[in-house]
Amino acid sequence: MNNEITGKPIDRVDGRLKITGGAQYAAEFPMKDLAYGVAITATIAKGHIASIDTRAAEKIPGVFGVLSYKNSMSLHFPQGGDPGSGKYAEKDLLPLQSDRIFYDGQMIAVAIADTFEKAEYAASLVAITYEPETAVLEIEPNASNARQPKTGLGNQPMQTKRGDASTALANAPVTIDYTYTTPVYHHNAMEPHATTAQWTGDELLIYDSTQSVYGSHSLMANMLGLEPEKVRLIALYIGGGFGSKGFSWPNTVVAAMASKLVGKPVQLALARQQMFTTAGRRSQTIQNVSLGADRDGKLLSIRHASIVETSFVDEFIEPCGVATTMLYACPNLEVTHKVVNLNRGTPCPMRAPGESVGTYALEAAMDELAVKLQMDPIALRLANYADEDPQKKKPFSSKNLRECYEQGAAAIGWKDRNVQPASMRQGRYLVGYGMATATYPANRSASTARAILFADGRAEIECCTQDIGTGTYTIMTQIAADALSLPITKVKVKLGDSDFPKGANSGGSQVSASVGPAIRAAAIDVVGKLAKLAVQDTGSPLHGLDEKTIQANNSGIYSSAEPQRGESFQALLSRLRLDRIDALATTNVSTRAPEAGQPEAIRNYSFHSWGAQFIRVLVDPDLYTVKIDKAVSVMDIGKVLNQKTATNQIMGGMIFGIGMALMESSVYDPARGRVVTRDLANYLVPVHADMPVFDIRFIDRPDVLISPIGARGIGEIGITGTAAAVANAIYHATGKRVRDLPISLEKLMD
Repeated sequence: MNNEITGKPIDRVDGRLKITGGAQYAAEFPMKDLAYGVAITATIAKGHIASIDTRAAEKIPGVFGVLSYKNSMSLHFPQGGDPGSGKYAEKDLLPLQSDRIFYDGQMIAVAIADTFEKAEYAASLVAITYEPETAVLEIEPNASNARQPKTGLGNQPMQTKRGDASTALANAPVTIDYTYTTPVYHHNAMEPHATTAQWTGDELLIYDSTQSVYGSHSLMANMLGLEPEKVRLIALYIGGGFGSKGFSWPNTVVAAMASKLVGKPVQLALARQQMFTTAGRRSQTIQNVSLGADRDGKLLSIRHASIVETSFVDEFIEPCGVATTMLYACPNLEVTHKVVNLNRGTPCPMRAPGESVGTYALEAAMDELAVKLQMDPIALRLANYADEDPQKKKPFSSKNLRECYEQGAAAIGWKDRNVQPASMRQGRYLVGYGMATATYPANRSASTARAILFADGRAEIECCTQDIGTGTYTIMTQIAADALSLPITKVKVKLGDSDFPKGANSGGSQVSASVGPAIRAAAIDVVGKLAKLAVQDTGSPLHGLDEKTIQANNSGIYSSAEPQRGESFQALLSRLRLDRIDALATTNVSTRAPEAGQPEAIRNYSFHSWGAQFIRVLVDPDLYTVKIDKAVSVMDIGKVLNQKTATNQIMGGMIFGIGMALMESSVYDPARGRVVTRDLANYLVPVHADMPVFDIRFIDRPDVLISPIGARGIGEIGITGTAAAVANAIYHATGKRVRDLPISLEKLMD
């Protein structure tokens, strides 16, 4: 293939549409007689609705009605549980089906009108009284009631052991034992959760903001009691999700219910405040990490015990210790998870669920062990480098983590670091350096794609996956263009429509590794069909040749043995009077179910991505304000499909981690269970003024075992290790160790 496009930093193919407003999101599709819904939410944490009076609201001209449990259609209990097949976030709380209240902010009604303003006013007039009950509101006082589940999402083990961690810890020459806590975090994507639904007879069209077009489509058909072919779900553009849109929340099915009630298309978009209660969040965690090592730093024991919380209407367990089981070579390990039920909305995946908060605790603990050993933190990690997965006892498909450490240390100036805490200054500021390891599983699942080559020389690709803002349209265009040997201007990738062939959901950083090979295979199949036609056509320069020797090149097909023999796609299809050639390809490889008839390479290896995070901070010694001065990330994620979008993803992940470490925190009223920080004025996120100098690099070495394109996922690994690197840098700058995130200035002053 000449002049390969894959890997190059080309601009996003959807960039112009987005900056000019041409990209349509779920609440932006014009429809005739469109009605607007405004959600009404509960104001108690537990109890029953005693009465709901809608008369004043319904008297307003232009108000079509108020949907509640009293007049809603009955829903079917959702089947399945894997987000790839559709996962309703709160399986024991189907929306508007009863008068029960399980958390403050629960959706309990929807006002529907011909304008948004009227619907909002009508919602304010709905009078609701409650019969409150005693709620369980905080994790710490209820930790003694915690349960110890065997598995979490996707049957992931929640309790893991090898060797005898307790005995090894008791006998270890050097030990540390600390507890690290993280608060509730909220996703806060730019585009709120939004749905537009329209019935035509017994057929339903849904525009939704979702990370799983195929899964959401299947789930809506299931919950509404419809045949799948009666439902079409479209999500052409999504303004971020970060995990919250991987599950389905009330807005999607309630929009369809509201549309059925009023006989009009209905648009339902959550307000920013409602996204703090009825659209998911990251669980609060309490993590105790105990490490035992010999005096050379070799780990003898790891214990990572987590207490997390979930709701009373579903069980999502933040898998804090999942990375701990495989990150370092240690013969004795015990990872446990306990869960407490609270009257809060259900937590859900949030960018690197488990690994983000878990690597904070583990990597901060590793830094504390390095301090106690008087050992360089990088040297400690190299002393415990795992060449194979220590839990699965399988070699990694690819691992270049040593190079990540080496390049990152050089880029941050690690050699200039004075090991003594609070010893370095830049002007009046204290200077600190911190580092941590990043890791995330390399997931791949079954996907199908259709490639269509038209007689005019252009191509289209169809797949029911989605681009949640990460650049999927762009990298899939690059993959298809290379496989067909077409310029990218001749390739259009079409995603986000349930009418297209099934594609992977955007969860677990798997779309690139799952959909990319399917698109490549479909494109190659198109070339194969063209080759077969050409060798059988007496009018073709390729007539009579072995079709296996024919390949795509320069918008046509040519003989690899005799490059002068060939013709353009247009010439071949025109001569044969064909308007198109298409092919459908399915790749059934799954790294999550490696024993289920998967290829030998998949069965015999453990698949992960790796990285090293380095942070330089400046701390004001009087005010204890923290400025991230420089952030270096070196990533081993297999083949880089687009240097520009890949850099963007890692930078975004690191910004997520910086926010997690320094400012983000969802605060609940301990007496009422209500989220207090429920807007972006009080829930602080990093902004431009908080940004450091970023230096993001890639090893860029294809993983030839995971797929023919050699790429592993990149969307989530950037956050892992970042919060720990920030915390470790702050300790180095100040000599003060804060183990309770976020690291606010008042905690540093204590």
